[in-house]
Amino acid sequence: VQLVESGGGLVQAGGSLRLSCAAAGRAFSSYAMGWFRQAPGKEREFVAAISWSGGSTIYADSVKGRFTISRDNAKNTVYLQMNSLKSEDTAVYYCARSRYGDLGRPNMASRYGYWGQGTQVTVSS
Repeated sequence: VQLVESGGGLVQAGGSLRLSCAAAGRAFSSYAMGWFRQAPGKEREFVAAISWSGGSTIYADSVKGRFTISRDNAKNTVYLQMNSLKSEDTAVYYCARSRYGDLGRPNMASRYGYWGQGTQVTVSS
């Protein structure tokens, strides 16, 4: 399974970006997907996750109401729409494929078996 993120870049505070994560490999639609991020000098943190069907989503408190995760199983792609960006959103963003179809405890990195290489998001204030 290969995950490739795209859509990162430099944006001003208050702006928007949409990240995409394209998955190559089998059974994308059977697994939950998640987004994590890691800022310089900080640990990787959970951002959002979506169940295999897209019917359930969950967000970190820090992004709730600003970010939206979605997926298109026909395209083997998961998205992260990021609005009202803040300087503290600056980080490398990673998508990950869960080992499971449901969300469970999606903030646990150990639930994810595959990770992308990451895409840089920089928000200027």
